[in-house]
Amino acid sequence: MKFQFFYDYECPYCKRAYEEMTNLLPAYKGVEIEWRPVEAHPRPENSHPHTDLCIQAFYIAEELGADLNALHTALFKAVVLEGRDVEKGEVLADILKGIIESEKLLALLKNGKFAPRVSENNTLAYDKNEVWYLPAFRVPGSGAPRLDAKGGIGVSSEEIKGFLESLVLQ
Repeated sequence: MKFQFFYDYECPYCKRAYEEMTNLLPAYKGVEIEWRPVEAHPRPENSHPHTDLCIQAFYIAEELGADLNALHTALFKAVVLEGRDVEKGEVLADILKGIIESEKLLALLKNGKFAPRVSENNTLAYDKNEVWYLPAFRVPGSGAPRLDAKGGIGVSSEEIKGFLESLVLQ
């Protein structure tokens, strides 16, 4: 069973859910994640940081076969804990050195190959799946299991575990 995980690298609740989920997931054989990075505050909102380049870096890493867990860990740390300026490609390249070759990352960011994926994921989350708070967990289909964060709270380890258990029972 595959589920969609909607998250933003600037969201501390998403960081915590990512860590809990990746710790719990090995116990749930056959359950897979479809990563859906989104912007909690898409442009042109004045909220910072904008994470559209981080989202594009995710898809670049995926295409290049890079270590996605290392990428998630590095980006959550850089944005949530360190407050790094991920709106600059050079800063992003520094954060992800050793995960994605800097020259490839910067070239692919410049050509915008994955820029459309940012708005596609935002539309999928907010317009098609009624995601109101991040993180959010979805299984495509009517009546399928879902888990939504609560504003200012996120999701608990117990809620994530219950969601994963519901997938095994499907």
